[in-house]
Amino acid sequence: MIKSLTPEQVAFIDKEHIWHPYSSLLDPIPAYHVVSATGVRLTLSDGIELIDGTSSWWSTIHGYNHPILNEAIVTQMRKVAHVMFGGITHEPAALLCKKLVDITPIGLNKVFLCDSGSVSVEVALKMALQYWSSQGRHDKSQFLSFKKGYHGDTLGAMSVCDPHSGMHSLFGDTLAKQFFAEPPGCSFDGVWEEHFLSDVRLKLERCSQTIAAVIIEPIMQAAGGLNFYSPSYLAGLRKLCDEFDVLLIADEIATGFGRTGKLFACEWSNITPDILCLGKALTGGYMTLAATLCTSKVSDTICSGGSGIFMHGPTYMGNPLACAVANASIELLLGSDWESDISRIEAQLSDELSEVVSCNAVKDVRCLGAVGVVEMLHQVNVGEIQKEFVAEGIWVRPFDTRIYIMPAYNISPKDLNKLTGGISRVIRKVFQ
Repeated sequence: MIKSLTPEQVAFIDKEHIWHPYSSLLDPIPAYHVVSATGVRLTLSDGIELIDGTSSWWSTIHGYNHPILNEAIVTQMRKVAHVMFGGITHEPAALLCKKLVDITPIGLNKVFLCDSGSVSVEVALKMALQYWSSQGRHDKSQFLSFKKGYHGDTLGAMSVCDPHSGMHSLFGDTLAKQFFAEPPGCSFDGVWEEHFLSDVRLKLERCSQTIAAVIIEPIMQAAGGLNFYSPSYLAGLRKLCDEFDVLLIADEIATGFGRTGKLFACEWSNITPDILCLGKALTGGYMTLAATLCTSKVSDTICSGGSGIFMHGPTYMGNPLACAVANASIELLLGSDWESDISRIEAQLSDELSEVVSCNAVKDVRCLGAVGVVEMLHQVNVGEIQKEFVAEGIWVRPFDTRIYIMPAYNISPKDLNKLTGGISRVIRKVFQ
């Protein structure tokens, strides 16, 4: 049994056997060997330290190796690391579900714990379908989503992602056919006009008899382009869903737990969705865990008709270790001055990233909360530009035409300045 590997052995095995997400084995993008992580820094096998600007795909909101989160896992591990959730309950899950009910928009009082963000979307879609099926409305079996939207990589979740410009067009003939509205065409703080919702209204007028729910990422379309839109749009969408008798699913996997400046992005519009999806930052980036919340109206309807039960049950649902660290992460967040931290990060991102606006290759710079985006005119070569970022001592992972930062909330102004300065220098070096 091999107990440890040299960096060379890790690199060989990685090249020969490991298939990384969104990568080709024939022309792989280099993978950097991380041996430790603390705070906002990743340490590579050669000793190089990188300031992480992505918080590991937007999840490590408190940074790495946090003593409070570490202790939560160790303490729970001494009690029970895992137990099936079918017919069994435990304190970490009870605490977590009560916390989520207390802090999410009012009315969301039923919690289904699951494995990952994509699965939480699958659960939400199934909830919506069972809601209508339990009422004998089997015709309401499709969903209205949005172009430039992204909701995950599993089959049901892929079906409500942008079917053309998204990451899943290859599977178009396999996926369930859904309806897609034009993406929100209004900026976050721009002048609001009702016509921004005209395409959604038109599709609901024509197809609401077959639409079970509308699904949207509140305030920010994340992996579909990091686009921010007006809170008035979301408020108007809530009213349209009520008017046309369809459910509203809010996918807050990327936006939840403070990322946009509100604890949940729905708060910008003061609305409660019928179903809410959470993930990513739920455990502070420590373990995979997600949750799908719904109103009593949704749960009561599902449980009073048809089979009388909700038809889903992941093996690791409600894992005690994951629930324990999620509880610690939420307490750590709520016990901090996180709103001031997010405001500080937004102001610094807006100020320092604006320096690249003059670059001819830059299309747009936009910031909201702890999200900073530099949109280029053309697609970025990830492998090429990644090397330049690493040489700057920063970890930034672009996608498509977007170079973005979503740092941990406790990042210092000095470290954030190194991130923004490194991005500016690399953009001017590579694109000018």
